[in-house]
Formats: sequence, structure tokens, C-alpha cells
Amino acid sequence: MASLNMKATLLSLLLLLVGLGIWEAMNQAPAASTGLSEYERMMGGADQEARVPPPSQVFSHAWHELSDPFYDAGPNDKGIGIQLAYSLYRVLTGYLAAALIAIPLGFVIGMSPLMHKALNPFIQVLRPISPLAWMPLALFIIRDSEGSAIFVIFICSIWPMLINTAFGVANVRTDWIKVARTHELSPLKTAFLVILPAAAPTILTGMRISIGIAWLVIVAAEMLVGGTGIGYYVWNEWNNLDLNSVIFSILMIGIVGMLLDMTLAAVTKLVQYED
Repeated sequence: MASLNMKATLLSLLLLLVGLGIWEAMNQAPAASTGLSEYERMMGGADQEARVPPPSQVFSHAWHELSDPFYDAGPNDKGIGIQLAYSLYRVLTGYLAAALIAIPLGFVIGMSPLMHKALNPFIQVLRPISPLAWMPLALFIIRDSEGSAIFVIFICSIWPMLINTAFGVANVRTDWIKVARTHELSPLKTAFLVILPAAAPTILTGMRISIGIAWLVIVAAEMLVGGTGIGYYVWNEWNNLDLNSVIFSILMIGIVGMLLDMTLAAVTKLVQYED
């Protein structure tokens, strides 16, 4: 297993180096025609329009940004650390609020066929709605951009946790439930001592899916509401035509998303091991 992990790591690094090398080489090649006039080409417009920044420029910009990630020079000029902190706050607030509702409700649905049949139509109607479709209504009702962004995260996070919890609870082995009844455990004790440990891996899988969706949605939500956050940062840098900052922020979004997923994946493995 260790040998396989080492080989996979080396292969990943090799693919990364090859990709970066191709990207850098493409920026060293002669500029492709972009449909600009001869005058615009003479003025240097072709190189400006035809290329994205090479990795060397992006890494240089990243080093500059990460050397002081928490600077605050005004409403429209904050460090990447501050922007990510705002986004993480919104994501975790909406995500935890969704968990507080989705997991208990999922238990009720999973343990009661009647509640499953009664609530399933509502779930199937609400689940496919794009989270961003709720944004105008949230802004109208809440009248606060921060609260509206958190509400959108809440909406997009609740469904995977709810459905996975209900599925995990409903599929706990019936003989374990019978043993609990034989020992005259109350429904509450049965839920905590028997069903929860058995369904925990499935519940955590739903939580892992939810955190990934929440991190995806916050970028789009912050582009709409503006102010602060990594989504606003991306959009603001695009408006400034600073592609170095745009690419850098995209990489940061991916890295933070990976770390969030790895954290829940590690918790899931611990639960599976104990189980």
C-alpha cells in the first residue's frame, strides 16, 4: 500500500510538472492571430489579448499575495486570507445550520415509513431547485446580503445530508433493531446506541457531499451579492482585468475545497474503522 501511494504521488507530481511545462511553453510561443487590426498588433495588443499569464507569473503573484494574506486597505482591497475567511464563515454557518435540521429529520424519515411517504414529495420538488434561484427571494425577505448568502448555503447543504441520513437509517440491519427491542431499549436509546453508529458512515458521506456543494455555491453567491468573500474577489479582479489574481484565486478555491473534503474524508474513515 505504501509503495502504491508513493507511485501515485510521483505520478501526480510528474503530470503536474508536464502540465505546467506545456502551459509555460505555450506562453513562450509566437502569438496566435486574434483578429486584431495591423495597427493594434503594432501597438502590442496581440500579446495582451491572446494569452493567459504563464505559471511563472502566477506563482510570483501568489508569493506576493501569500506573503501578506490578511492586509486590509479598504472595502475593495483586502488580502486573500480575509476573503477566504469570510467565505468559510458563510459556508460553515449555513452548513452547520443545515446539519442541525437535516440529520434529526433524516432520522425521523428513515425510522418512519409514514413520514418518508409524507415528506418525500416535498423533498423531490425542492431538491432540484438551483440554490441561486433562492437568492432573490432571500434578499427580499432577509434584506441582508450576508444572511442571504448563508441561507443559500443552508439550502444547498441540507439535501445531501437529509437524503443520506434517511437512507443510512432506513438500511440499518433489522436484526440489530430486534436485539435493541429485546433489551427493551427506548426509541431514543435505540437511535443513539444502535442506529447512529451503524448509519454514521452514510451520514458522513452526505456531509462530505454537502460541504463540496456549499463551497461551490458560495463562489457564485458572492459574485451576486458582492462585498467580501472569494467569489467577490474573483469577480472584482476580473473587472480589473487582472488575470494573475483570477487564476491565483481559482487555485486557492480548489485548495481550500480539497482541504475541506479531506477533513471529512478522514473523519469518515475513522468512523468506518471503529465500526
